[in-house]
Amino acid sequence: MKFGVVVFPGSNCDHDCFHVVKEVIRQPVEYIWHKNTKLDHFDCIIIPGGFSYGDYLRCGAIARFSPIMDSVIKFANDGGLVIGICNGFQVLLEAGLLPGAMLRNKNLHFICKYVDLKVDSTDSPFSSLYKKGQTVRIPIAHNEGNYYIDEKGLAELKKNDQIIFRYVDNPNGAVGDIAGIVNKKRNVLGMMPHPERSSEIELGSEDGLLVFESILRWLEGRK
Repeated sequence: MKFGVVVFPGSNCDHDCFHVVKEVIRQPVEYIWHKNTKLDHFDCIIIPGGFSYGDYLRCGAIARFSPIMDSVIKFANDGGLVIGICNGFQVLLEAGLLPGAMLRNKNLHFICKYVDLKVDSTDSPFSSLYKKGQTVRIPIAHNEGNYYIDEKGLAELKKNDQIIFRYVDNPNGAVGDIAGIVNKKRNVLGMMPHPERSSEIELGSEDGLLVFESILRWLEGRK
């Protein structure tokens, strides 16, 4: 199994994701500079957190037009696994790979802390090793994590079981307490909390590790 970690100007969690894949779940992994477009030798693409292009215009709005994103869209449409974390989630929204949009946090402040999440669905390659209804502790670090979708869109997410993680005590005003969702095909995940920052007990929690182990289990089962 081969993982790729996309690097945009302004990415700052790329090394964290790389470390978890290489040193914790011990899988082959490469950095992918945003101007590269060849993804056919990867099994899972990670779009990490940070401040791509300085978060000018809107978070993720410029990164969406990087050369690599057309390849990421094709990779996802062909069934490849894609996970976007924090700013990566914002990029996936801007690219149209996931529905909805991100707004400023309700308190208009940057929030950086551990939060409790409920696992809403285990029916995805990213959450299959969790238990439905399980409470997990994973940190957030964002200024624009207030997920928005209209009533019709929210009803669709619920109908299709696309909501994977919800906040227990909603820190940012997100509609439906939503912290992470998948697309209808279930091969693209966007989540605002940082599982890579909670994949080793030395960091205060290893609840995020099951995201990466779930991916690995799914990929192994597909081979």
